[in-house]
Amino acid sequence: MADTSSARSQRIVILGGGFGGVYAALRLQRLARWRRDLDLTLIARDNFFLFTPMLPQAATSSIDTQHIVVSLRRVLPRVRVFDAEIESIDLSGHTVTIVHGDGAVHAVGWDQLIIAVGGETNYFNLPGVAENALTIRTLADAFVLRNRAIDMLERAELEDDPEVRRRLLTFAVAGAGFAGIETAAEMDLFVRTAAKLYRTVKPSDVTTIVVDLQTRILPELSEALATWTQTTLEKRGVQFRLGVGVKSADANGVTLTDGTRIETQMFVWAGGVSANPLIAGLPISNERGRVPVDEYLAVPGYPGVWCVGDSAVVMPPGGGRPYPPTAQHALREGLHVAGNVMAAIDRKPLRPFAYTSVGQMAHLGEHQAVAMLGGLKISGFPAWWLWRTYYLFRIPTLERKIRVAIDWTLDLIFSRDTVQVKLPRGKSG
Repeated sequence: MADTSSARSQRIVILGGGFGGVYAALRLQRLARWRRDLDLTLIARDNFFLFTPMLPQAATSSIDTQHIVVSLRRVLPRVRVFDAEIESIDLSGHTVTIVHGDGAVHAVGWDQLIIAVGGETNYFNLPGVAENALTIRTLADAFVLRNRAIDMLERAELEDDPEVRRRLLTFAVAGAGFAGIETAAEMDLFVRTAAKLYRTVKPSDVTTIVVDLQTRILPELSEALATWTQTTLEKRGVQFRLGVGVKSADANGVTLTDGTRIETQMFVWAGGVSANPLIAGLPISNERGRVPVDEYLAVPGYPGVWCVGDSAVVMPPGGGRPYPPTAQHALREGLHVAGNVMAAIDRKPLRPFAYTSVGQMAHLGEHQAVAMLGGLKISGFPAWWLWRTYYLFRIPTLERKIRVAIDWTLDLIFSRDTVQVKLPRGKSG
């Protein structure tokens, strides 16, 4: 073995604390365990990893919010973790400029750079949507969504005007993909159940409406499963406005493209993801603000630069449509790019990336779900059991697995918590 103790360490910097970045760091940590010639750094805007598939359940008290996050330093003990915002990336100078919450600016040098910063919420420049809509992408979103839903019930309890009460108890969700459908299903169940605790609010007073420009929900699944899902949710009272999009939004409602209006003070936007502005401004991005990569997940023309996840355009072998920007693909890309980074450092052959999705699943609450595994279509309780089993094994650390399993067990026995946590203005802790 060559003596590398006197050589400068190879600096591997990973940008992003989502599925792509964290799983790349996990594998690099394992591969570099006995080596002293590698320096691993992860830069993320939070000091935790958020398990986003369970976010709608955390927002509605089925799972404790803290149980779907894992400390990055706990799972990455051999990786330096910087909790900071990425201000700029200098590809030619091999540096990343970061800013911590106190405003202090730092420069981090790199020899190998893995970009996995993900995307941003896409509001499509619709008037008033960004200012008035809630989202369901971050841990803070889950707190806000839950507090707003409970606040609507509290205000409705005090309200005598029937029109105002109807607006307070109407919940609109834009987007009929996985995030929108799971959020609408969980939120409708949570609010209707919580309404039983109030004297003047009945579960039948609650209205949940899903809006989407497409004419069917869950386009990633088969039409049969999508129809089953819509029928199941309609039986619970969820309404669908399909084939019509959002035109604008304000503090008291949403105007649709057909001229109709939904009076609501709780509007959730799950309508899409756009490119990260940080990446869109780099010379390696395409016209859509994403980074095309080769079959090894490397950025052509920029040795040492790699990209995975929502920010990357990853083509399957033989061409066709790019891999979708899902957590499932980002995870696999992160694991794969770690192996190729190590191979590049050691001057070994790189391995092309290829991945066949194991399937898609959507959780609908009340022991119901839908799943498509290859050509196998599953709905109802079996899909619900499959969803829980798969994601329970996917969440990092044994401790979190046990905590989530306990939460699910308690959820079967006790009612969900409806305590509203109000933070003083200016307080974030």
